[in-house]
Amino acid sequence: MSEENSRKIHVPTMAELAAKGEKPEVLFWVGCAGAFDDRYKNVTKAFVKILDKVGVKYAVLGEEESCTGDPAKRAGNEFLFQMQAMTNIEVLNAYEVKKIVTACPHCFNTFKNEYPDLGGNYEVIHHSTYLQELIDTGKIQLQGGGEFKGKKITFHDSCYLGRGNNIYEAPRQVIAALDAELVEMKRCRSKGLCCGAGGAQMFKDAEPGDKEVNIERTEEALETEAEVIASACPFCMTMMSDGVKNKEKEDSVKVLDIVELIEKSQGL
Repeated sequence: MSEENSRKIHVPTMAELAAKGEKPEVLFWVGCAGAFDDRYKNVTKAFVKILDKVGVKYAVLGEEESCTGDPAKRAGNEFLFQMQAMTNIEVLNAYEVKKIVTACPHCFNTFKNEYPDLGGNYEVIHHSTYLQELIDTGKIQLQGGGEFKGKKITFHDSCYLGRGNNIYEAPRQVIAALDAELVEMKRCRSKGLCCGAGGAQMFKDAEPGDKEVNIERTEEALETEAEVIASACPFCMTMMSDGVKNKEKEDSVKVLDIVELIEKSQGL
């Protein structure tokens, strides 16, 4: 076996476990970005590595997973949203899923706040909260902070994580565990500025204006002089990365998901 093949991770599916009469502790909902976006696939891999390291029994739906329907709903197509949601709920309930963890705030918000009305009732956790719990319980140990010790990191609040679900502290506590210096943007937490992609804006052309929203937000991040812009959302990561490229700062400023910060600090 080559060294590259030996590093490959086997990600179990719900179908595999069901065939053996087993159930996972959590279902990891990968999401469209985590499955198809080349950049966000790295976040999926990082989270899986951490789940394996701490010994959490998990599974994914694999080819049985489809879009939660969030973009359709935000774009005003309630009929399509309900069709997509009901399809997912049938699959999840067939596997008797109880707990879902996802790295996407849009998936998280949809499962948590909109699926119950359609018969989908689950314990839903965003990966920032899950990571914080793993750190608090000592399952993830970050002695010395690793490569981010003392580095300036600013965190961009996702709308659906922050204002939508009041999750502000969990991602910041993950950053704090790295022994890094958290530097806040002028607009943060409940006053944070959208990256410009939410509400299905990601999939349409911008309206006429003086400046793209993601450029405005990137400028605020760069003002902090942070070496890393941390995010916890695939939409935000895309928009902030595009903003950093627009400002030609890719060499000096990195855009990383909080789970990638943990992965790198653990040397995984």
